[in-house]
Amino acid sequence: MRCALRIARWGFLVFSLLSLGAVARGAETGSHEHGQGRGAGPAPAVEPEKGPVTLPAVANPHETGKSPLGHYPERVYVPNTIANTVHVIDPKAFQVIATYPTGKEPHHVTPSWDLTRLYVNNTKGNSLTVIDPSTAKVVGEIPVLDPYNLYFTPDGRYAIVVAERYRRLDFRDPQTWTLVKSVPIAQPGVDHLAFSRDGSYLVASTEYAGWLVKVDLARLEVVATMKVGGLPIDVVRVPGSHLMYVANQKKHGIHVIDPDLWKQITFIATGKGTHGILLSHDRKSLYVSNRLGGSISVIDVASRKVVEDWKIGGSPDMGQLSPDGKQFWITGRYHGEVAVIDTTTGEVVRSIRTNPGPHGLTYFPTSKAAHSVGHNGIYVED
Repeated sequence: MRCALRIARWGFLVFSLLSLGAVARGAETGSHEHGQGRGAGPAPAVEPEKGPVTLPAVANPHETGKSPLGHYPERVYVPNTIANTVHVIDPKAFQVIATYPTGKEPHHVTPSWDLTRLYVNNTKGNSLTVIDPSTAKVVGEIPVLDPYNLYFTPDGRYAIVVAERYRRLDFRDPQTWTLVKSVPIAQPGVDHLAFSRDGSYLVASTEYAGWLVKVDLARLEVVATMKVGGLPIDVVRVPGSHLMYVANQKKHGIHVIDPDLWKQITFIATGKGTHGILLSHDRKSLYVSNRLGGSISVIDVASRKVVEDWKIGGSPDMGQLSPDGKQFWITGRYHGEVAVIDTTTGEVVRSIRTNPGPHGLTYFPTSKAAHSVGHNGIYVED
C-alpha cells in the first residue's frame, strides 16, 4: 500500500513538472499557438470577402471628439482565447459580472477609433464581436478575415486588421469594413505595431521571424525591414517622442529603436520572457510584462533603465491601467487569472479567476484622449 502511495505521489510530481514545462515551452516558442509558429509553412489560401457591413448600433454613444471618461461605466473586458468567451469585470467590485460567447480564439479587445464600440478580435472565427460600452453588452458581429490584432491609423482613415495567419496587414474602411488594400508581410508572425509621431508610417513586429517591418501609410507598402532576432512582440511609441520600444520574448528585454534613422539605439534587459509594454498615464514609466519570469519590470523613460522589478508570479501578458493610474490590470495567460497590481507598491491586491487563456484585456474607459489607435487600448495623445 505504501509503495502504491509513493508511486502515486511521484506520478503526480512528474505530471506537475511536465505541465509546467509545457507551459514554459509554449510561452517561449510561440505566443498564441493558433496554427502559425516558428518555421511555419506558407500562408493559407485566401478566403472570399463578405462585402460591406452596417455597424451595429450602440445605445448611448458619447460626443464624438471627446474623451468617454465619465460617460460609460468603467469595465474591464477580458478575452479568453481557449474558452472562446469575453468576461466583463466590474473593477470596483473586482467581480466578473457577465460572460459572453465570442468567435473562435479571441485575442484582444480593441476600442474603436471614435471610442463608441469595442471589438473582440476573433482570429480563427474570422470575426469581430462588437460590444456597446454604454451597456457592456454584445450587440453584433462583423465578418473580418483573421483579426489576430486590430489597429486604426491616427487620422481614423483606416482600420488595420493584423492578419497574422495570412502574413499581411489588411487596410479596411472602418465604417463598412470593406478591404481597401492588403499589404503582404514576407516574414511570418506579424502581430503588433506602432505609428510614427507624424503618422506617416508604422512599424510592425514579426514575432516568428525576428524582424521589424516599416510600412509607408501613403503608399501602403513595405519600405524597410530590420532584423532584431529572437521573438519581437509588442511595439510601443511614447507620445512626445519618436522612439519606439519593442519587447523581445526570447532576448528577455526591450529594443529601443529610432524608426526615422532605422537603427537600434540601445537594448534594455528586463526579465525572462519579455512580452507586453504599457505606458503610464504620466508618460514617465513603461510597465513591461515578463511572461516567463512572472514579473513586471518598470522602466524609467528618461534614463531608459529598469528602476523596479515586481515579482507577481504567474504568466503576466497584456494589461491596462485604471483611469487614475493606481491599478495595473493584467492577464495571467497560462494561469486563468487577472491580476490587479497597486502601481505605488508593485503588490498584487486582487486576483480574479477567468476562463482559460485570458489575453489582451482592456480597461475602458481609461484615457482622456478622444481617439484610439487600437490594440487593447493605445490612444492618440500627440
